[in-house]
Amino acid sequence: MVNKEHRKIFGTDGVRGRANSYPMTVEVALALGRAAGKIFRRHEGKHRVIVGKDTRLSCYMFENALIAGLCSMGIDTLMVGPFPTPAVAFITRAYRADAGIVISASHNPYFDNGIKFFSADGFKLPDAWEKEMELLVTNDNFEDCLPKDCDIGKNTKIHDADGRYIEFTKATFPRHLSLKNLTVVLDCANGASYKVAPLVFRELDATVYVYGNAPNGLNINENCGALHPETVQKAVIDHRADVGIALDGDADRVIMIDENAQIVDGDTILAICARDMQKRGLLRNNRVISTVMANFGFIKSMREFGIDVVQSQVGDRYVIQDMLRYDANLGGEQSGHMIFLDHNTTGDGLVSALQVLRIMIETESKLSDLASIFKRYPQVCLNVKVKTKPPLDTLSKVSEAIDQVEKSLGDTGRVLVRYSGTENICRVMVEGPKQKQAQLLAKQIAQEVQCEIGV
Repeated sequence: MVNKEHRKIFGTDGVRGRANSYPMTVEVALALGRAAGKIFRRHEGKHRVIVGKDTRLSCYMFENALIAGLCSMGIDTLMVGPFPTPAVAFITRAYRADAGIVISASHNPYFDNGIKFFSADGFKLPDAWEKEMELLVTNDNFEDCLPKDCDIGKNTKIHDADGRYIEFTKATFPRHLSLKNLTVVLDCANGASYKVAPLVFRELDATVYVYGNAPNGLNINENCGALHPETVQKAVIDHRADVGIALDGDADRVIMIDENAQIVDGDTILAICARDMQKRGLLRNNRVISTVMANFGFIKSMREFGIDVVQSQVGDRYVIQDMLRYDANLGGEQSGHMIFLDHNTTGDGLVSALQVLRIMIETESKLSDLASIFKRYPQVCLNVKVKTKPPLDTLSKVSEAIDQVEKSLGDTGRVLVRYSGTENICRVMVEGPKQKQAQLLAKQIAQEVQCEIGV
């Protein structure tokens, strides 16, 4: 039975936590499967749900629990195995399924896991649906709608999912172009893209050196991938590569490395692609969606190009919500989530990388040339592990430190202090004219956070 004292299950990106601890338990996963089944059976016709996962050891037990819950409610499940998050969004639409489920904690370490849902149109579930699922799980309210024994769902393994997604991804790259003259270093983070990502670039004729493609259940994101691009930086130099591509554990984000081993983050990728789409008349409403974490240099450069920037909350679901609200087809985060709504309904690291490679080829430019599109303001981000997440304005010492830093910076910088939506972490960001100054000021705030609520 699910612990009824707990009602809050969903965070900013589905359900997430340490595997085998609430809410990421087998009991909750089973109940979530049944809750999803009850909701999806409301309409007539055949009911089916795609179930994908990354490479964490704990994915096996959550996969079986979710499938058992769904099948017990009369839902057929289509299992795709280790599969990137954006691939699940795509295959959900391709199979015209009621929903897609991804078992993944994205960029988190192996001992965490998560469950996130996509609706039939490939977007993340509305908040109202998540709240209803929480109530169903808490109340264990399923007895009134259990199907007859002859109507229980069945589970089927999809064998062509990898190939479908590879072809979908390649279709976002012009057929008349090739990567045959490019040497690419690719880091799959020992995650969900370890099979499909190398094939995409090799089938487009690139010379590919692959790292992070030997998952063992415990090494996902471990000193590799988008959060640890130093592996790719070294490999780019060693192989004299043209570009490096670092994906995270579920491949919905990407960080790129130029030929000089310099990091090209989400802000820069977004700026490169926004300017390209603007030139080609493809940037809808001449607008791009970013977040409050975006570097001020990015915002300034976009304005100089006449591109409107809307800053959303941090989190790709909020970026997508604002993309739909403001009718934009391009959005992204500094962390590497890039959403091209003309191609996919969620962040897609492979699609994003291919857009940059296309621009490199069409403009005959090195990535370092493209990355000079704006002058970056020094930005320092510190993570402080916390016991609890009380409203920041109730922490007197933290509030006082923030006020002092803001007065010190004046109009030359900014401060952003916020909690992570998926981890017990307080993020402190300070942006200013000088790196050392920003580092010192960020440490002042972080120390007060540590004193008041730090672990």
